[in-house]
Amino acid sequence: MLGTFSNLTVKAETTFVDVPNNHRAAKEVNFLAEGGILNTSSNRLNPDETITRAEAVSIIGRATQLDGTQRQTKFSDVQASAKEAGYIQSAYEKHYLSGYADGTFKPEQKVSRGEMALLISRAFNYGATNTGSANQALLSKKISTGLGNGQFGGNELIKRADYAVFIARAINSSFRSGYTKAFPQQGKVTASALTVRTGPSTQYGKIASVGNGKMLKIDHFVGTWAEVVDDKNSFFGFVSSSYLAITPTNGGGATDTNQPDPNPTTPTTPSPVLNPLANKKIIIDPGHGGKDTGAIGNGMNEKDIVLDVGLKVQQVLNRMSVPSYLTRSTNVFIELKDRPIIAKQQKGDIFVSIHINSSAKPESGTGIETHYYAGATNPYNAQSKLLAQCIQKRLVEEWKLADRGIHPTNLYVNKYNSMPAVLAELGFINNSTDAAKLKSDYWRQKDAEAIVLGILDYYKANKIDVSSLYPLVRQ
Repeated sequence: MLGTFSNLTVKAETTFVDVPNNHRAAKEVNFLAEGGILNTSSNRLNPDETITRAEAVSIIGRATQLDGTQRQTKFSDVQASAKEAGYIQSAYEKHYLSGYADGTFKPEQKVSRGEMALLISRAFNYGATNTGSANQALLSKKISTGLGNGQFGGNELIKRADYAVFIARAINSSFRSGYTKAFPQQGKVTASALTVRTGPSTQYGKIASVGNGKMLKIDHFVGTWAEVVDDKNSFFGFVSSSYLAITPTNGGGATDTNQPDPNPTTPTTPSPVLNPLANKKIIIDPGHGGKDTGAIGNGMNEKDIVLDVGLKVQQVLNRMSVPSYLTRSTNVFIELKDRPIIAKQQKGDIFVSIHINSSAKPESGTGIETHYYAGATNPYNAQSKLLAQCIQKRLVEEWKLADRGIHPTNLYVNKYNSMPAVLAELGFINNSTDAAKLKSDYWRQKDAEAIVLGILDYYKANKIDVSSLYPLVRQ
């Protein structure tokens, strides 16, 4: 009988009878089994069987610590009772997958190598937008070596053993032959004692403990965990990134994970020379979402307006070939505390949260304001203030509403971010004048363009020549 992947815990000592120690994938399979990532309902893996979409998503969901709680999904063919339902819905909410145009997921459909590459690219933030670029990302990061004939074999169905190998390599770089760690970021330990483990969960064994203030070099993130080494290279392992204050290693903007790792022997196609922001990822954060409607007024919900504006901002950035990431691109609920974490995982360069204002008394408030955090302990307070000034100026110019100024406040997404961060309030939803513009697609597009113009002004103020990008803002 074919063993199916489920939520049953597989202990570290568990072995699959059909994956002996001399099997080509034994080390990777055992690593995943130790962390409960590779779970089956039997002691057989059936390594040469092809893997289904539901199985593939549940494995990568466990690897990146998604919520696997069984619940209703947005797909008509994945019921809440399905054992993989929680991971499928979480993967959808995290933008790992989108399903099919007819509203289905096709959970039992077999997965091709190209589809696998795109799923891994999205889950580990490699920035690929199609199977071709995803294939190249896996090759450049030494997660895949191809089929040995110079081809990736993107259309071939992937076997369970091979999928396990790719997931293990994406998680743990020690499984990648010829890979050179980049360490684009570093993190200062904020806990009194932070445990370093052999894998990205508490199910993995402990290998070290580091104290408060210790600096760790970060190669990459696996969900909310980070693969690290200490400054003396005396240990290699994984720590919870929740207990790290993360900064770029080189002191500049965060490295953009959308670009494949450099390979001196076989270089990947470089970003266009004329794009000065090719290595700057812009994090766009549409506020609220899902069960959290935000402010309500004049027949509108804040969550819907800011999502529309956020999507328009990304469209403009895409037109300019500037990397970007939306914390949500659909009507889903994201915890406030998770938004800075998402930004950090994405290794963004700046963070722009989009909101709509509301006053206690209708019609009493009007205009635009932008918030930033100015706490003395935040290394980005000066840059956050500059970003707020640039975006506020452009919003007021474009919308021609009252200028309520910029404000140093303690808003969560600004205070706890690991990069320059601002929160823009685009107008008052319960003011008839402001609301008339908030309802208009024309004025929402103006909002998006103003935000992008403010972003360009910010980089210009930081001595980056973005003059070639200004003409691309307008359609």
